[in-house]
Amino acid sequence: MPLFSQSALNPGVRKREVFGWAMYDFANSGYTTVVITAVFAAYFVGGIAQKAAWATFAWTLALSVSYFIVMVTMPTIGAYADLRAAKKRVLAIVTAGCVVSTAALALAQPGAVGMAMLLIIVSNVFYSYGESLTAAFLPELADADSLGKVSGWGWSFGYFGGMLALGICLAYVLWAQARGIPAAQFVPITMLITAAIYGSASLVTFKLLRERAQPNPSALRQGGFAASLQQLKRTFADAQRYRDFMWLLACAVAYQGGVAVAVTLAAIYAESVIGFQPQETMVLIFVLNLAAAGGAFAWGYLQDRIGHKPALASTLVGWIVVCIIAALSTTKGQFWWAAAIAGLCMGSSQSAGRAMAGMFAPPRQLAEFYGVWTFAIRLASIIGPLTYGAITWATGGNQRMAILSTAALFVIGLVLLMKVDVARGRQAALAAGEGTARPLPIE
Repeated sequence: MPLFSQSALNPGVRKREVFGWAMYDFANSGYTTVVITAVFAAYFVGGIAQKAAWATFAWTLALSVSYFIVMVTMPTIGAYADLRAAKKRVLAIVTAGCVVSTAALALAQPGAVGMAMLLIIVSNVFYSYGESLTAAFLPELADADSLGKVSGWGWSFGYFGGMLALGICLAYVLWAQARGIPAAQFVPITMLITAAIYGSASLVTFKLLRERAQPNPSALRQGGFAASLQQLKRTFADAQRYRDFMWLLACAVAYQGGVAVAVTLAAIYAESVIGFQPQETMVLIFVLNLAAAGGAFAWGYLQDRIGHKPALASTLVGWIVVCIIAALSTTKGQFWWAAAIAGLCMGSSQSAGRAMAGMFAPPRQLAEFYGVWTFAIRLASIIGPLTYGAITWATGGNQRMAILSTAALFVIGLVLLMKVDVARGRQAALAAGEGTARPLPIE
């Protein structure tokens, strides 16, 4: 069977449309790779905040504020997009918002802490909206028993977008450093490069991806957000029917908190604790993305073969190992081992979680359920990095203690995952969705 089989897709879905959908992962990965992980994070701490004792905490605080905004707004936006059949239209709006605010980060100069924090909050809010909305297209595209591999296609392809953006930025940074250009001048250019790649690559998505949902007539009569809030209230009131989805959300709050630490603080840890230079950090993140692409792709097929739960559990065990190795690393070579394992686990755990959420989402409420999924992910993104920043601050800058404590989040996630019954959760989604998807005979 070919790697990209038509049988993995729902009737009427063409491969070119899946390519268009995957191109959004390709487009937005540059934002997380360059802005949140590799370049702007370290520049914020060392350049804009000038290595103040509170700098790491300020960075995690800005991200936490953005995640809180997403938490309280995304479920309603998702419900609105479902009822109005507006996933694609809303996705275009938030994409434009992220591209513009990412480009505006070029204006943040050393000392402009407030401005930098505000732009990070705005850009990350729009990025998070886009990530949730594009995920809601997955169950429309993929056959029920192929959610894992199709999610893996998109997620792995996305990492190549991150590598493209980072590779171009790295080439420019090396060129600038060779000519004695300071970070205050070359980092802003990397923000413009990232915004340009995001905006241009996402155009492929809007050209090829179809909006298959049909608007709910009652929503059109009642008014969009009023109907959205009512639908969201009914979903939470009926939460017991979706108890496996709720267990998955609790699991995600724990383990995604740890993943968020890796995404937002890897460059800071590498440079502050291990002694990496900025160009070495960019190479490290580039290789991490390469490993993540392979992990997402391979685990997608493994997930559909052995089951969603075992596949996700295996990645959480890997993350625990990563935290221990990173905390004990004293040389760059030792830390490279942690980064390589983290890359494999990062792509696979995030892709597996997205596919598993699709299993439990009723077909008529995809954007809404992925909005609730985003609520959990962003709550995790507050808990993980903010706890890391607080522990670092409270221990006088001991980031080794902070990274070791992150292992506890993955242990908790592993325990909560044991409560999830995949077959039962899928049946609940089908019952709510009028049987429009095929049941999946796995656990």
